Amino acid sequence: MLTEGTELVGEFAGSGYRHPPHLVHRFDGQVIHLPELLYETAKSLERHQDAATRSGGGPHLLDRVAQELTRNTGRAFTADHVAFVLDNKLAPLGITTRSDGTLADFAKADHLFLGLRYRAALISENVSWIIAGIFAWLFQPLLVLLAVSTFLATEIWLFSTENAGRAMAQVMADPAGILIMLGLTLASAAFHEVGHAAACRYGKVRPGVMGCGLYLVWPAFYTDVTSSYRLGRGGRLRTDLGGVYFNSLFVLGLAALYSHSPSPVLLAAILLVNLEMVQQLLPTLRFDGYYIISDLVGIPDLFKYIGPILRRTILRRPAEERLQALKRWPQVVVTIWVLTVLPVLVLQLGMVLFQTPQMATTAWGTATNLITSATTSTTPVLSTAAASVQIFFLLLPLVGILLILWQLVNLAVRLLRKRFGKPAAEPRDRRGHRSHGHGTLSLLLWGALATVGALALAYLLWTLVHPAARLSKDRAALHATGAEPTAPPGTPPADVRSPARPEGPSGPTGIAHGPVSLRDLSGTTAETRTASESSDRRHRARTSTEGGTPAHTGTRADARNAHHGRPEPHAGDHASGPGRSPDVVCPPLVRVPVVEVGVLTICP
Repeated sequence: MLTEGTELVGEFAGSGYRHPPHLVHRFDGQVIHLPELLYETAKSLERHQDAATRSGGGPHLLDRVAQELTRNTGRAFTADHVAFVLDNKLAPLGITTRSDGTLADFAKADHLFLGLRYRAALISENVSWIIAGIFAWLFQPLLVLLAVSTFLATEIWLFSTENAGRAMAQVMADPAGILIMLGLTLASAAFHEVGHAAACRYGKVRPGVMGCGLYLVWPAFYTDVTSSYRLGRGGRLRTDLGGVYFNSLFVLGLAALYSHSPSPVLLAAILLVNLEMVQQLLPTLRFDGYYIISDLVGIPDLFKYIGPILRRTILRRPAEERLQALKRWPQVVVTIWVLTVLPVLVLQLGMVLFQTPQMATTAWGTATNLITSATTSTTPVLSTAAASVQIFFLLLPLVGILLILWQLVNLAVRLLRKRFGKPAAEPRDRRGHRSHGHGTLSLLLWGALATVGALALAYLLWTLVHPAARLSKDRAALHATGAEPTAPPGTPPADVRSPARPEGPSGPTGIAHGPVSLRDLSGTTAETRTASESSDRRHRARTSTEGGTPAHTGTRADARNAHHGRPEPHAGDHASGPGRSPDVVCPPLVRVPVVEVGVLTICP
């Protein structure tokens, strides 16, 4: 009997095979291709099992199936033949039970090469059906033509009149802008998956669950559109392009907002969504572009033809049975795809491995700069959040490289064992199902990655807290000893010039560490004193700029801040030329030459 929940779909429409296979949707969501004879057996079994259950004629079920197969195929079948097909062909696939009614152990499909391995459903199938119904009307042909035409015109207008690169640079300098831009990009990615689901419902098939996972190492959203195999070639292509189509609708919405209130965040988000669309159309990895080619030629998995095609084209061996089963033009398309994509993947992998040390060094330096900027920012919480997000995306490629290398090593080990090793019994779990046997190695890898992540997080937290404590200790030591900092060896002499006289008074300089004396070398002195200055403070030795280099601590003040807010000179001030030493009321802690202003004396 058929296993509960298994559904016979029918012939694979638009197939690239010489003899189109038939599809079976197993109870766990797996779609299985069956040759005609096995599909006819399962179909005959489905027709007779309900009647046999009601009438209690279970022992005669195999005889009835054998008789029907004999009539439909013109070949003689007996009950023993049917039992053999059930026990050795259909039951191991999980489509039927054995001839005695017991359920056989069946192996689930292995992870696809370069497929989405780690995923979790966030939206159930029922909710996905409702969401898809809200947007399915957008696939009306006239609406699609209008939307695509408007999108192309909008793209030409935006990128010919606006500077997207400058907008991106402005956003990257603003922590809040970074978070908003990434939020809009994630919303576009989620809307992309809604497009796939809506295309399925428009084709009158039911989309599956929606969720998120890790593709190689990058976070990714996904939608289960396995039911699209029930559609013809056009319906499957509409499902493949539905995500990019919804990305274009999202860009139109952002462009409408940008035309109303121009903001660099919106323009930068439009640029990122465009890059996302280009990435999705690449045919190298399992993006939408790959599935477009796969559904165009009617072959579900193109990667499994890499070996047969290379053996035939490079080693000049006869075509294998798998290649001979394809039609002529799909075979040509798949051969071109393999000979084009495989060198590109190898070249990309080689370049990535070659650049890995430089990538690690650059990522470390950039992460350090981001942490430093976050600690000195006026908005530490927002800056720290933006820096954490950027550091996360900086580290993702490095972790992805490690995982790709790990998978390649495992693949090489399996191939070597298959080629030179002895066949060993496959490990099974407690329930008798096959297991892969790589649990310990995978656990060690993920443990190492988790350790590295924990150390990086600890370093981030330590760096955020440490500078404040260190600065407090340095200030306390300076106030305790009363020592003046000296200029480092080799400090070049400062170029002190007479400042340009401002046209009017402005605000304070923004430097408020003790009394500050701004002395104009051309004859104007502005002196600010603290209220707590005592009258009996001792005078230190006067300093002079003649023939010497003043102490320099690396602090700079530009002309805007220096001219900003010069107060009126006090009655007791006097002029001081370039060769004279200014009268300092309080002992100076640091004397900094200020370009275009004069000598800035900062007292403790």
